[in-house]
Parts: sequence; structure tokens; C-alpha cells
Amino acid sequence: MTGAAALGLTAARPATATTSAPAAGPRPGTPREALAELAAGNRRWRAFRERHPHETPETRRTLTTAQHPFALVLGCIDSRVPPELVFDQGLGDLMTVRTAGEVLDEAVLGSVAYGVLELGIPLVVVLGHQSCGAVRAAVEAEKSGGRLPAHIQYLADQISPAIDHGVEGDARIDATVDANVRLVRSRLAAEPDLAARISAGTLAIVGARYELTNQAVHRVG
Repeated sequence: MTGAAALGLTAARPATATTSAPAAGPRPGTPREALAELAAGNRRWRAFRERHPHETPETRRTLTTAQHPFALVLGCIDSRVPPELVFDQGLGDLMTVRTAGEVLDEAVLGSVAYGVLELGIPLVVVLGHQSCGAVRAAVEAEKSGGRLPAHIQYLADQISPAIDHGVEGDARIDATVDANVRLVRSRLAAEPDLAARISAGTLAIVGARYELTNQAVHRVG
């Protein structure tokens, strides 16, 4: 799955809710299969056809002894972008790590490594989003020269290398959202243990962005 279409840019179908439970099927085991499942889930979300899968009593009992998530999403803490909802996934499907602006630190790196190395997750998605407050704070702090309160300055310092100086105003914030996703993705892909799995074809790390205006997720190259 390459390009923007891999994460669901097809036109949304008419908004019609469904209450039928999906039939259980094999879990995605490759990066390509995992991307396809996320794309399908985002299309359902956009079309108001969510299935809310894997929430049954049987599933809950099964998950007391093991978990086999097929993707890890490193996303922002923004309350409007919960990965399980925007990809229409259920219990045990996604491992999620959320920090403001998808900022990396040792705890985040360790969490991603755990999902990939210990649980064998084949796909990591770095998910930025439209109108990211952390990115805006970093851009505005750089412009003003002021310091942000408490630990928020740490977030701005981590995002600062991604600030796009080729545009101004809101366009700079918007462009920096994408640049930050690319930066975080490249940092993850450079981690030796993760890079080895990428080279072997058992792991993909992709950048993506969620649009608040139309609820679509698309790839960020």
C-alpha cells in the first residue's frame, strides 16, 4: 500500500450507521495487510459505518491471557484524534502511544520497541493531525523568542527542528505538522533494532496525518 490511497482517501459513502458485528477473520500479519486494515477502518469511520469490532464478551475473555495487536500508532494527545476510533478498531487491535506532537523520548522509544520486538507488530504509524496545538505552540514560541511554561518547552524544543520556514502564518503551522511527522518517522526508522526489521521486510514505519475537517487519514511521505 503506497501513496495517499493506502490510508483511505476514497470518497465517503452516505452516512448510514450499522449495528451488525463483523465476522472474525485472520489478523493482519504483514505491513501491507495492516495498512489495508487501517485504510478500511478509516473509510468506515468517515462514512459513519463503524463496526466497533472485537468488543464481545468472548473477545474480552480471550484477551485476558494474550494480546496480538497488528499495528502501533504513535499519535498526539489531542482528544479529537483517538486512533481506535478513527481507524474503527477494537480491543487488542492497536497498541497506542500518545504524546503532544508525537514527541519522542526514552519512554516512547521503549514503548515502540516493546510493541515491535516483543509483540511482533508489523506496522508503526506516526499519526499527526490538522491544527496540532503542540506544533502551533512550537512555531509561535520560536517566532516570539519567548519560553513556554514548565515542561511544554521540552515539546517545543523537540518539534523545533521540523519548523518549515518556507511559508508564513497558518501555512507554516500546517507545513510543520507534516514535517514533524516525517522527522519522527525518520528517527524511529533509524533505530538499529527497528531498522533491521524494516530491512527484513517484517516492519514498516509510515507517516500519516488526520484531517479534522473530513476525518480522512492520508500518508505523509
